[in-house]
Amino acid sequence: MTAKIYAIANQKGGVGKTTSVINLCAFLASSGRRVLMVDMDPQANATSGLGFDKYELERSTYDLLLETAAFNDVLLQHKEYKLDILPSHPALAGAEVELVNAIGREYRLRNVLTAVDGRYDYILIDCPPSLSMLTVNALTAAKDGIIIPVQCEYLALEGLTQLTQTIELVQKYLNPNLVIRGLIMTMYDSRTNLSRQVVEEVRRYFPGKVFRTIVPRNVRLSEAPSFGQPINLYAPNSPGAVAYKVLAAELVKGDMTAKSTTAGVAA
Repeated sequence: MTAKIYAIANQKGGVGKTTSVINLCAFLASSGRRVLMVDMDPQANATSGLGFDKYELERSTYDLLLETAAFNDVLLQHKEYKLDILPSHPALAGAEVELVNAIGREYRLRNVLTAVDGRYDYILIDCPPSLSMLTVNALTAAKDGIIIPVQCEYLALEGLTQLTQTIELVQKYLNPNLVIRGLIMTMYDSRTNLSRQVVEEVRRYFPGKVFRTIVPRNVRLSEAPSFGQPINLYAPNSPGAVAYKVLAAELVKGDMTAKSTTAGVAA
């Protein structure tokens, strides 16, 4: 049994990417799944959003990419949230330059995760808001696909064309199994026609790829990271918590359906 490994990516910032990673991990873990969160963003917001001080960490994903530390030396285990974390550090921003001439640099993260994926049910990778070598590492490691958060606001599709081109290049040269697992519509405001129009437009561009669960604009979701807590602990009855709980269940159900279909074909 190997883990489902997904990269959560969108080079457009402020779309709810890190919020989605933290809270999907939290709800998957609270449902009994073995979960690893991988922070590949030098801003390290996913790391601090779970209560860790990014400046006090001795090891991070930076050390894994440069192969100066082993997996277990970097790993953090959050007993309260029942999930494992490979934290980030601002030094990760320098990895791109330091790896520029490294052989197999695109495979560094994949090599790390392949060695441990039997220990987990889900591995979710938080990517930086750019199409950098860090993101390419994440997409190469994401054997089960990419999950793309899209905010329900004007120009929501801006940048998705470039992202899909990057996905196609990674498919061609690095990870032929890379697919779009799904798009998450975030920051939905039911009071506006714009939000509804954006959802319709994205569903038209990506038929059958948009998760049914829509994440609403919610103050509690914005507040939770500053307290170092996922939404299921910070405000478990908030609309944001309900949405991510349902979204996590939708993800698991879809994965189980796909697995049973594949097993049926194999049989």
